[in-house]
Amino acid sequence: MTLREKVAQMAQIERTMASPRALAELGAGSVLNAWSGQSTTAFQTIHTTPPESRVLRLLDPPQLAPDPIVRMAAAAAQGDGGEAPLYKDAWAPVEARVRDLLGRMTLREKVAQMAQIERTVASPRALAELGAGSVLNGGGSAPLERASPADWAGMVDGFQRLALSSRLGVPILYGTDAVHGHSNVYGATIFPHNVGLGASRDAELVRKIGEATALEVRATGINWAFAPCVAVCRDPRWGRCYESYSEDPEIVRSLTTLVTGLQGEPPADHPHGYPFLASARENVLGCAKHFVGDGGTENGVNEGNTICSYEDLEGIHMLPYPDCIAQGVATVMASYSKWNGVPLHVSRYLLTDVLKGKLGFKGFVVSDWEAVDRLCEPQQPRGSDYRNCLAQSINAGVDMIMIPFRFDKYFDDFVSSVEAGEIPMSRIDDAVERILRVKFISGVFEHPFSDPSLLDLVGCKEHRLMAREAVRKSLVLLKNGKTETQPFLPLVKNAKRILVAGTHADNIGYQCGGWTIAWSGGSGKITLGTSILEAIKESLGAQTEVVYEECPSESTVETGEFSYAVVVVGEVPYVEGSGDRTDLSIPFDGSTLITRVASKIPTLVIVISGRPLDIDPQVLEKIDALVAAWLPGSEGMGITDCLFGDHDFVGTLPVTWHRSVAQLPMNAGDANYDRPLFPVGYGLRMFSK
Repeated sequence: MTLREKVAQMAQIERTMASPRALAELGAGSVLNAWSGQSTTAFQTIHTTPPESRVLRLLDPPQLAPDPIVRMAAAAAQGDGGEAPLYKDAWAPVEARVRDLLGRMTLREKVAQMAQIERTVASPRALAELGAGSVLNGGGSAPLERASPADWAGMVDGFQRLALSSRLGVPILYGTDAVHGHSNVYGATIFPHNVGLGASRDAELVRKIGEATALEVRATGINWAFAPCVAVCRDPRWGRCYESYSEDPEIVRSLTTLVTGLQGEPPADHPHGYPFLASARENVLGCAKHFVGDGGTENGVNEGNTICSYEDLEGIHMLPYPDCIAQGVATVMASYSKWNGVPLHVSRYLLTDVLKGKLGFKGFVVSDWEAVDRLCEPQQPRGSDYRNCLAQSINAGVDMIMIPFRFDKYFDDFVSSVEAGEIPMSRIDDAVERILRVKFISGVFEHPFSDPSLLDLVGCKEHRLMAREAVRKSLVLLKNGKTETQPFLPLVKNAKRILVAGTHADNIGYQCGGWTIAWSGGSGKITLGTSILEAIKESLGAQTEVVYEECPSESTVETGEFSYAVVVVGEVPYVEGSGDRTDLSIPFDGSTLITRVASKIPTLVIVISGRPLDIDPQVLEKIDALVAAWLPGSEGMGITDCLFGDHDFVGTLPVTWHRSVAQLPMNAGDANYDRPLFPVGYGLRMFSK
């Protein structure tokens, strides 16, 4: 810096003196407003030709002044005495910015904007030369093992710098599967999976979880969360049942408040269907998924076929989407599944005529992971007819392709298809308009980089207390005592000696489930948190001896002289098709373990699962209490809050608990809704009816 520049940096001037000369020529370091009852939050220099345009303008909250690097980029684009492009003007109308930028783009730049690539292929060529529009990380794909939030932020900022160095300087959207907290990041707060939140019926809590998740995601430089999943699960054999709030579409509708939590609440006069983001610092873009019918496939087969009339599709599976759209959800992800044999990724009727037309959605549609590659299955090997499948998806209404790896293949086939007349330019322009619209409303042009001041919010105490609250509100008490007059819970805290057993008693990975650190989750201490065993020990006084054996021997059970036992069983983590099951018995021979313990010791059973599991009537008869804890996440203390009576159980079943898989599918309101073990809405209390 020159002496004059240093002197200017040491100056703070009143806003009325903040002229172009003071800021652009001399480089004053700071601006303030004198106290006069007017709140000034931020200023921005606009590089236009005076006097026709205002040079300074007060930003409407909650916007912030553009990043200094962005201001320098705008100045560089302006050149000597020239005018900055309209799309770089933060105060120009969004649609005007969209039209201006679209008009400057070549075919190749438009094709690149419609691409989403995995972070491992986000090279300088992909971002700076070709200008890919978006980057994501697959489940378990991280900068390094146990990467810190700062590591994540540094990686994403690096990608943004590459994108900003492209010819037009269009920043990327970075997406991640933050489906129950920022669950790819070690040490982040892991909230209960959706099925547990469905048991809570607490729409305001879900909104707050969205807010907390958005802050933790933003802290790592990421601006797009692939949530919420608003599937209506109609068959628990489906491997994604736990990603659904409920089998009841009205319950799912009520919990779409996650959208407002993630994105902020739009004003009352916000245009219907138009994407919205309240703050580029505190909010992230949401993604309603998977459109549509993913939870209704025949026999619960993942990526299968939903066979129903349009009336049923609209009245069950589509019902939550208007609620998301009314909240300004920015993106919608298409489903892998089919509707009456037609893959959603090639259904122009559903994606264009219904979603964008009838429902008025004005954000953009993103494909699912490698969905284009899968379209040719099972007739041909995956990815073998890529060019044709790509053209079908784009023409149907998919705006952005989650490639994720074969960027060059995508790029070449797309350009060739356009040149051959297989994809019209009007469809490409519509897709890119939608993508740019979301980018402009997101504030990423003005604020592309991470905010280091947010880093301490990842896994902070306040968020963990919120997750603990969510855990206790998600618990469903299914049995309490062998008779109504002799309740077993709450457990006594001053017992002399107790037994804790089961595969899931001391396993953070198991209680978090899939989509946690790794794509399919894991076992053991995979992230920071409190296991159920640790929570029990912390809840009890020093006078109680806690004996833990994952699979206690006969001698332990026979001679242990225990006041009571807590047996924690359930499913191993799974995702998507790997979780499809026709046998819903308790894994690890859980029923045998329960019977062994409960035959000799008064026993509470806690089931950790993403769905109802088979509970043999004889097992149910032997045990003293039964709690469905779903997949509670990292905060095991939420479970003991209820077990020991500090809080009552308030959760009720969001899904039907069947007696046998032979009854499936079985949903409340069905003509064959006959004798479930526990119906939707069932849940006991300890202290009140």
